[in-house]
Amino acid sequence: MKPKARPRIALLVEASRAYGRELLRGVALFARTQVDWALLHQEMTLDSDIPDWLATSRVSGVIARLDVHSIDDLRKLHVPIIDVRCNRKFDGVPQVETDNRKVAQLAFEHLWDRGFRRFAYCGFRFASYSEARLRYFRDLVAASGCPLTVYESKGKPSSSLTMLETAGMSDFEPMSRWLSDLERPTGVFVCNDIRGQQVLNACRAMDLAVPDDLGIIGVDDDDAICLLCDPTLSSVRPDAERVGYRAGEIMHQMLSGLRPEQDIELIAPKSVSERLSTRVVAVNDIELARVCRFIRQHACDGINVGDVAEFTTLSRRQLERRCQEELGQTPHQLITANQITRVKQLLAETKMTLEQITRRAGYSHKERLSAVFKRETGQTPGEFRAQSANAQAASELKA
Repeated sequence: MKPKARPRIALLVEASRAYGRELLRGVALFARTQVDWALLHQEMTLDSDIPDWLATSRVSGVIARLDVHSIDDLRKLHVPIIDVRCNRKFDGVPQVETDNRKVAQLAFEHLWDRGFRRFAYCGFRFASYSEARLRYFRDLVAASGCPLTVYESKGKPSSSLTMLETAGMSDFEPMSRWLSDLERPTGVFVCNDIRGQQVLNACRAMDLAVPDDLGIIGVDDDDAICLLCDPTLSSVRPDAERVGYRAGEIMHQMLSGLRPEQDIELIAPKSVSERLSTRVVAVNDIELARVCRFIRQHACDGINVGDVAEFTTLSRRQLERRCQEELGQTPHQLITANQITRVKQLLAETKMTLEQITRRAGYSHKERLSAVFKRETGQTPGEFRAQSANAQAASELKA
């Protein structure tokens, strides 16, 4: 008997973005655990043309980030097509997409929980995902009874997404003026991490305090972009791997002659990855906001409550009272919380010894740091580092 031919599935998904890489990971996971497929893929960007080899590769199906420039050529292949971009609807093409309503909800709730009661949205005009996130975010803000201010960079409906996003680099001045005119504090939801980096660059150029004056959260949780930002960018993490896996399941159905029950399936995002751009409790008290910023910037320099009292225009008694009333913490507790956050980061992300971390956290003796860390977290520094390492290893094994 001749061996059965393996289905050849073309993956027209960019690897240049974290979202695309996670999509590919999800398809690959389905292919290697549930079916026997040959996966065809080449390095490409989001708006790349259809590769020439596709016409002669005798593929069995295509999973693609579709748009108008690619759909006609793909239809000529007469094979099942699944769209994982969902920029617009194409007849007869099933779609799997991140649920943008829930993306907006996670972003809103994250900002709300940090005390923001004024909101803003910054996106790209004519980018379908940006307009969808704005629509849902607007509904949430309206339901809360809070004000919303919106800024979208100019563009043309026929522009590629790459062109729309690149345009955000050229409207630096008008976007900067919009940011500077926002009341303080305001929670800003940006349509994706690319936009988030542009906004944070503008804030830094104008010396706007983030997150004290403006708390900023993006979407995609792209490590390369979020960690390049200063301060690092908080972001909603989509479940793009699940989107890719589900696309694989639907492709398998279609290769068996079955049609999916739904034209489009929406996959909920995973969570919010909090970083420095929203690590704050928003307060309308301007002087208290200055105090919080001072503590966050200098907690690991070995400051104490006396240093904070010397910095502020408040008396020590006023300082203690306002911190308790507005934040539910004493100045000493705020200093400690910032130190512990720094220690956790160094334990999880570096191989520094506890002696090295002690100095960088503003402590003189590792025994004192260990005691405070255990009191605040319920774990020793060693236990926390081991737990973080195990979690990272499990994530890598899954991949």
